[in-house]
Amino acid sequence: MSVIQLGEYGADFTADPYPYYAKLRESGPVHEVVTPDGMPAWLVVGYEEARAALADQRLSKSFSEFGPERAQDEIIGPNLLIVDPPDHTRLRKLVAGEFTGRRVEALRPRVQELTDELLDAMAPAGRADLVDSFAFPLPITVICELLGVPAADRDTFRTWSNALVAPTEDPSEQEAAAVGFYGYLDELIEDKRAAGPQDDLLSALIATRAEDGDRLSLPELRALAYLLLIAGHETTVNLIANTVRALLTHPEQLAALRADFGLIDAAVEEGLRYDGPVENATLRFAKEPITLGGAEIPAGAIVLVGLASGARDPGRFPEPDRFDIGRDPRGHLAFGHGIHYCLGAPLARLEGKTAIESLLRRFPRLELDPDAAPWEWLPGMLIRGTRHLPVVW
Repeated sequence: MSVIQLGEYGADFTADPYPYYAKLRESGPVHEVVTPDGMPAWLVVGYEEARAALADQRLSKSFSEFGPERAQDEIIGPNLLIVDPPDHTRLRKLVAGEFTGRRVEALRPRVQELTDELLDAMAPAGRADLVDSFAFPLPITVICELLGVPAADRDTFRTWSNALVAPTEDPSEQEAAAVGFYGYLDELIEDKRAAGPQDDLLSALIATRAEDGDRLSLPELRALAYLLLIAGHETTVNLIANTVRALLTHPEQLAALRADFGLIDAAVEEGLRYDGPVENATLRFAKEPITLGGAEIPAGAIVLVGLASGARDPGRFPEPDRFDIGRDPRGHLAFGHGIHYCLGAPLARLEGKTAIESLLRRFPRLELDPDAAPWEWLPGMLIRGTRHLPVVW
């Protein structure tokens, strides 16, 4: 089997990777590739194989043991995305108690209030960039308020976040963002320690103790806050924008939703399946030689699990390239699977449903801006979305 050079697919692969993934699936569910940025990896494109890989304990998430050094991981510290059990088990146990359904449900009125404020601000102009004006400020404000981060810092967070999840070819930008985040979070944590108990998630995590007295260290708190601020808003930005884009480019589905907003849950789940915010899961490493989908993956190899490709596998989802809010999209892998399943999935769903329904109710004539420039797709194979989404109403 020859090594596939994904970079040869060019800009079309970034704009619409789905036909390329479909062609790969036709010849097998797992392929040896070189990513557009030159990284050798094994890419999992089949649904069943992706689901299996996400739960396979032979695939490590630990950069410290298997991974190439990356500036932000070395600087920020251990987080849930780059550690294995028992460290992962310990961290998740300490954190999970703060991500209860009750805490998320308690946020519903505030999420609605923020949504309405943003729509009020947008309304007079008759046009906006949906990302800058709505899809970005809603989740970043929610996560900043949840963690107890001053809202005035959210623009700085966006700069750091973009550099970390959709990096340019200049690695120094990524390192500078990680260093900036590191210093800021250390100061924020120390300020909260000094201030004593407050009604925010970061203060709660600082005070959290397990039954055996275990608690989060400063590096662990910093890494967790970093993960929540990045993953807690970047994915939701693109969940909202990608689903709205899908609806606006499929008028019959948009009309069906407008006719019955009881379909909003289904619309968001189909958006997650059809064009979800995470194209490929974060890196995994083979602890030992493994066979997956007929491919022999050597020990130490990097494995990329294709969430977007798995969501378009016709063996799991009939007519997968059709956006259909009437289908049953359960089983999609947009939030992962197994022990690394996204802790923030309930909050992302709440924000997505609230934002999209409120937007469509407020602007019944919403459509893509016909005079806008072509979409600028986010680079890389991690986050799926566009930097901007101009709309009019």
